[in-house]
Amino acid sequence: MIMLRAVLVALVAATATVARAADCPRKDALGTSRVITVDPQAFPRVGLKSFPQTLPLADKEVVLTFDDGPFPATTTKVLAALATECVQATFFLIGRNAEANPAIVRTIAASGHSIGHHTWSHRPLDKIGQQQALEEIDRGIAADEMALSGAAARAPSTLFFRFPGSASTPALLANLQSRGIAVLGADLWASDWNPMTPEQQLQLLTQRLDDEGKGIILLHDTKAQTAKMLPAFLQYLKRNGYKVVHLVAARPIKSSSHDR
Repeated sequence: MIMLRAVLVALVAATATVARAADCPRKDALGTSRVITVDPQAFPRVGLKSFPQTLPLADKEVVLTFDDGPFPATTTKVLAALATECVQATFFLIGRNAEANPAIVRTIAASGHSIGHHTWSHRPLDKIGQQQALEEIDRGIAADEMALSGAAARAPSTLFFRFPGSASTPALLANLQSRGIAVLGADLWASDWNPMTPEQQLQLLTQRLDDEGKGIILLHDTKAQTAKMLPAFLQYLKRNGYKVVHLVAARPIKSSSHDR
């Protein structure tokens, strides 16, 4: 198992392009430390909360991810907090929210953040059967693509997907892998689906991060408590020597066909 893990990490490193992020105009900002271009064929699924492996991050490196948006009341505040600190993140969009708020989707992309897909309506895909689950995935991708570029497509231009509630199945994982779509889970949660104050959430998240030391963090840009907590969390990262890593997917597959 140790040998397999070492080989897998080496494979990701060999197929990933690492580059310094663009200089931030605010010299005292947290900034984005580096950008990793992830090849979904080399590393089809990551996140220790759901899978045996994660990204090869160094100690005190974090990846920020946000689920369930866009939602005008809170996503705009999250984007403002990230912009203040010159930080890039990955946003996993729900298709019906993207359809309702295409301008915010385009703002997310124009701000340099990565787009991931999170189904059409956030149904638990392990409970509804393969055919309906694939329709949820494809309809969500099409809505996200329409919001991004004005053209719906089942073949995504951005090759990241996250399962609602981490509820995957072997068949769905195999389908996404065959399409060259990377599944991003998480290494630690903010647990912001639970009601709490921004101060309580900050304490919970920073404690978990300090315990783990690094990882992919799952938050929700639809939560008011998260939007209020985020500026303080970014300041905490800066004060305590954490570095933000931004993920982008490798070039998309050319074919839109896939097995059902």
